[in-house]
Amino acid sequence: MGAALMEKTKKSRLAGLTLSLIAFTLFIIIIYLIFRILIFIAADYAWYEKFFGLLLLLAQFFILTHGFGYFLNLFRVIRSEQNTASGQQLKSMELQDYPPVAIIVSSFREPVHVVRDTLISFYNLTYPNKRIYFLDDTRYDPESWSSRESADAYRKQIDDMCRRIGVDLFRRRWRGAKAGMINDFMHFLDGNPPEGFSYISHSHGESTKPGDEKYIIVFDADQNPFPDFVEPLVSRMEANPELAFIQTPQYYTNFEDNRVARASGLQQAVFYEYICEGKSMQDAMFCCGTNVVFRREALTDVGGFDESSVTEDFATSLKFHLKGWRSAYLNKVSAFGDGPEDLGAYFKQQFRWSLGTVGLFRTIVATFLKNPGRLNLYKWWEYMLSGTHYFIGWVLLVLIISPILFILFNIPSYFARPELYFMFYVPYIILSFNLFLWSLRQRRYRVFEILNGVVLQALSFPVYMKASLLAVFGYRGTFKTTPKGQSLSLPLYTLWPQVGLALLCFTAVLWAGMRIYFERELVLALVVNSFWCLYHFVILSFVVYFNHPLEKEPEPR
Repeated sequence: MGAALMEKTKKSRLAGLTLSLIAFTLFIIIIYLIFRILIFIAADYAWYEKFFGLLLLLAQFFILTHGFGYFLNLFRVIRSEQNTASGQQLKSMELQDYPPVAIIVSSFREPVHVVRDTLISFYNLTYPNKRIYFLDDTRYDPESWSSRESADAYRKQIDDMCRRIGVDLFRRRWRGAKAGMINDFMHFLDGNPPEGFSYISHSHGESTKPGDEKYIIVFDADQNPFPDFVEPLVSRMEANPELAFIQTPQYYTNFEDNRVARASGLQQAVFYEYICEGKSMQDAMFCCGTNVVFRREALTDVGGFDESSVTEDFATSLKFHLKGWRSAYLNKVSAFGDGPEDLGAYFKQQFRWSLGTVGLFRTIVATFLKNPGRLNLYKWWEYMLSGTHYFIGWVLLVLIISPILFILFNIPSYFARPELYFMFYVPYIILSFNLFLWSLRQRRYRVFEILNGVVLQALSFPVYMKASLLAVFGYRGTFKTTPKGQSLSLPLYTLWPQVGLALLCFTAVLWAGMRIYFERELVLALVVNSFWCLYHFVILSFVVYFNHPLEKEPEPR
């Protein structure tokens, strides 16, 4: 009893110390921003120096604002864990009855073996009252295939697979990609199937009939749920009738020998830990498209999935919240799948996510300006953070070129006075970075693993820049699945932004050394800027490392 009490006291003190450090970090962020703005206003620069100085100020404001958002969520989660035994705020109940559930996977020309593994895993689900549907969203028109024979062969493989496994097969005339497919399937369940649909039942002995389902659980074609996936989610949905959906994490398993898959999974982990938990506590969690359970009534109420965005999950989440529905996140790894296996696949995934997210940011701003009272302050704050996240590409570009400009062209835009920089910005960097690493180490992530994910995201800055620019000008794009099973290297010329800036950073470091040696002026400023150029050079050079994703050649089958 005494040892348990001492351990509880120790944990309580650690949580209290952590909360104090987080509060101090948030305070430092505010203080630095105030001084940074005052320095910028007071600095006596030429117009072009003011321009680059403003860019840097905006970039730092972006970083600090999103850092504030992360640490604010971290503060909520740790305080919640301190006040409750489990830290979970979502009510649950023991299931007496088992409401009917539809388990669905929508697939657009996915490899047959990937889909087969997923459908087989559905039969391991222990939930008794379920019906499994495969929504084949593949386009079989001649323009989409190299030959009619290859299209017919793929279709026959899908038909044979569904019949052999015993999964209901749904098709319709192609429109609206994944969102359109699920909406058409919803119409089918409601008894209003779309024109040109086809449905073949291969289920045997299932008690649930099409249309009876109360909940719809959505998986991507490569996600494999654990046997107990359904029960914890349905029990929480039953206990909280105002919930539209509950999201669970994505976990990648193809990381053993693949650098890109491992780093992209760890990048996901940063999001699925404290950020999602904090959003859920403020009823601001958004859907991530897979490993999620929806209340069918809620989907019907908002008119189904939003088909105007390539990130239909994020867009539909906003519709739920604007209609008064709630959302939640359960931080329990309940399914596993495959992450992108090379830079080409990863960049395509990130382009789609950033294009859709920034595109929805326009809707978020317009809705807020039209009627700010439709959501509370916390929800608007979280949606603004999420909607602006992929502007990080432009921010990274500004941070990379600012020290280069100072070293090569003597434009003093990186900071006004080095002593003020050391007084305010360096303490923030040290404290926030260590707190960030510490928080994820508490969830059993190693430092090298975390840095892997951070570096891979940083290398995507040209993708984020292009996608966000297109989204701002209203380009919607088309839904494309992430390529799988390739592990290919990109031609080096396609990586020219990363490689070119890496060489420019290295050149700036050499030039700064010569300036220090020959001029003997601005030594401190040149040293600080050289450090950041070297830091960016190291990060950008990792593009060569990730461009060879396989750490060893796969063994022949």
